[in-house]
Amino acid sequence: MAEVDVRSAFQRDGFVIVPGFFELAEIGDAVAGLPSELPTPEEFHSDHDPERNRRFRDEFGGIVPFPAAATSLNLLSVHPRLIELARSLLDDDDLRTYAIELWGKYTGAADYEQPFHRDYLNHTILVPSADASPSQVEMFIYLSDVAEDLGPIALLPRQHASEAPALPNWYPAIDGERDAEHPDWVALDGRPDWYEHEVRATGPAGTVVAYRIDTFHRGTNLTRPGGHRFTIHTNLRKASADWINRRAWTDRANDGTRWTEFVAAASPEQLRLFGFPPPGHLYWTDATLAGLVQRYPGFDATAWR
Repeated sequence: MAEVDVRSAFQRDGFVIVPGFFELAEIGDAVAGLPSELPTPEEFHSDHDPERNRRFRDEFGGIVPFPAAATSLNLLSVHPRLIELARSLLDDDDLRTYAIELWGKYTGAADYEQPFHRDYLNHTILVPSADASPSQVEMFIYLSDVAEDLGPIALLPRQHASEAPALPNWYPAIDGERDAEHPDWVALDGRPDWYEHEVRATGPAGTVVAYRIDTFHRGTNLTRPGGHRFTIHTNLRKASADWINRRAWTDRANDGTRWTEFVAAASPEQLRLFGFPPPGHLYWTDATLAGLVQRYPGFDATAWR
């Protein structure tokens, strides 16, 4: 799909689906690293290791926060072409990543079916603005084929929910759903018409799905026997949008070797997404560069001098 078509679709619908954005060869190393974090479909469905499988039997139990054990997965999550796509969609060159997750789902492991909702409640301290240009983008990278029966994300084009207020945020298909803890979060009146207009984001491995936090979407169940769905979920925002945040990367930077190996392998452009100053910034001196080499063995300071 041409860049202009991707941007216009994102602006019009609040999302864009780019089938095969990555060639299989580009994601091959990352796919090879999946077993370090996720059971293979054969291992899970045969219950080869019940203790390992246990956490994946929860709707969100298959989420692995960044950084993953395999550096190849971490590098793919901030691939240069993914950054360029986000820059184009947000019309901004200075971006930050505020959350990255690997996610494994398996047929029958949990109920993944969700009502339509927006992600803003746990992505920002503000509320969505339908009239404002987007300040962030959520991006799913498919590491496996995602057909209709393998849990594709379902998205609602913006024009069908353009008048939705900040609350309620969840819209079931039927009337009468309740949330005792947050009674004003769930719509009492169902919106079956929205479900008639949903677009299921199917695509082969390498597909990228990008959407805004004010775009209604929902998870769907995997129904294929022995099925699975493996994805990376990368969230990017404009550097100026300080009100959008989920992860503080400092709480990951001291957690074993995963972060260190990623920093050593990543480019200045990729590290800038996490808050590293760009080359040429006044922060960079012989002393700070020497300190980074000490803190992160393998870090190559050449590009920063």
